[in-house]
Amino acid sequence: MPVLALDEPDPVLVSNTDGTSPFFIACDHAGRVVPRSLGDLGLPAHEFDRHIAYDIGAWGVSLLLAQALDAPAIGQLYSRLVIDCNRAPGVPTSIVEVSELTPIPGNAGLSTADRDARAEELFWPYQNRIKTMLAARATRPAVLIAMHSFTPTFKGVARPWHAGVLFNRDDRFARIVLELLRRETDLVVGANEPYAVSDLTDYTVPVHAEKRGLPHVELEIRQDLIADEAGQQQWAEIFTGLLPEAWRLFNTRHSHESVPS
Repeated sequence: MPVLALDEPDPVLVSNTDGTSPFFIACDHAGRVVPRSLGDLGLPAHEFDRHIAYDIGAWGVSLLLAQALDAPAIGQLYSRLVIDCNRAPGVPTSIVEVSELTPIPGNAGLSTADRDARAEELFWPYQNRIKTMLAARATRPAVLIAMHSFTPTFKGVARPWHAGVLFNRDDRFARIVLELLRRETDLVVGANEPYAVSDLTDYTVPVHAEKRGLPHVELEIRQDLIADEAGQQQWAEIFTGLLPEAWRLFNTRHSHESVPS
């Protein structure tokens, strides 16, 4: 049975496709829509206002950055509770039965066919569009910016960071972003906090940046800071000023180096 009806929206959100800057913005958890065929996944409506359903504020910041930097931005419309588009299909956190402490009844006991259908109709169209868009930019520099947000507390534990700068195998561009954020603001910025990039917990950065050898950074902003338009504008302005400088410094320091593997 198809997951999406023919009249339902495409899973891929795209803005400023022909942006000319080197930056390429991906927002894996942009939306919180659930396909009609899945109902409400057995959850009350208020659960879809929470971080478990989407990255609050992240798509708003992405759109403002795309406009300010003249960069393309791509996002996933459907909720990560349907399928997480920053996890490889088949890993335990791809389609969760419990998110944080909340059971997701509509994800319990899914068959392989059910899981494959969600991946086929939601995950792969999004990830393949990233692949296609980056391939179209292959003759010019590209810097992948993966945009996310995180909760002020997790399972009762407070998180002190305003933002996190995440990386894995190749930390060269991310370290410069971290340096500038800490130097130019009075923010509490975590290095690989509150998460770190890995092959098990991420897909977009390992596959589209690390494997391609693209400079990249995964950014996490605390969601209460970007829950409204004013906060999104403030953070977009921070990165509008910072990312071009980080790119300039990257080229000064690392342009002749090979990509770490």
